[in-house]
Amino acid sequence: MKPVLIIRLGEPPPTVLEARGDFEAWIETAMQDVIPNFKVVDVPAGGSLPDPTDLAGVIITGSASMVSERADWSEQTAAWLKAATHSDLPMLGICYGHQLIAHALGGEVGPNPHGRQIGTVPLRLEASGDALLGALPSEILVQTSHSESVLRLPQGAVGLGETDLDPHHVYRMGDRIWGLQFHPEFDQSIMRGYIEARKEALIAEGLSPPDLLAACADSGKAASVLILFGQLVRGFSPA
Repeated sequence: MKPVLIIRLGEPPPTVLEARGDFEAWIETAMQDVIPNFKVVDVPAGGSLPDPTDLAGVIITGSASMVSERADWSEQTAAWLKAATHSDLPMLGICYGHQLIAHALGGEVGPNPHGRQIGTVPLRLEASGDALLGALPSEILVQTSHSESVLRLPQGAVGLGETDLDPHHVYRMGDRIWGLQFHPEFDQSIMRGYIEARKEALIAEGLSPPDLLAACADSGKAASVLILFGQLVRGFSPA
């Protein structure tokens, strides 16, 4: 089986990185029973993205950067993603990755008009019949941390889920591309680490870190999305 590419676009806060490791490690651990091999490319550090035909699937990670800043490495990745859609490659965008796919395909990304969303929050799904999310309940808990969001979906995108602060929290393009604003690779310990690392900014924005920490909880349903995506990738890949 060809590898699943993890496009690494950032890293967790230093305290989380030191205690728990990095995005790709969490993703690989979650999917290790269904995906035998991965390829990691750190684009901001100068890594080159491979030919999409050499891959079984793609996962695009989160980042502390902002899509609206239009950094060169971000725009280069967006161009690669747009071109890769012509290869029918299964894609899963997480947080920044979710926003970057939307931007690459003609949607709009910018500061969330409802403000920052961080912590464990309810996600309302309308995903009946969806190949990735259709078997999940209509409401699940998810871990999220973002101050920008998808403001307008690309033409042809199907909205699949919303939170109180984000109407485009989950979407699908075609039958092989999904964007998730939430982090299926986070557990409550990682989520707590993010809240602690962002504590001063949260207080300045009128949010309550103690309340956010108290609301943190694990979500097996959200975590299962990575396994479900891995199963789809295997199903799409030639035997």
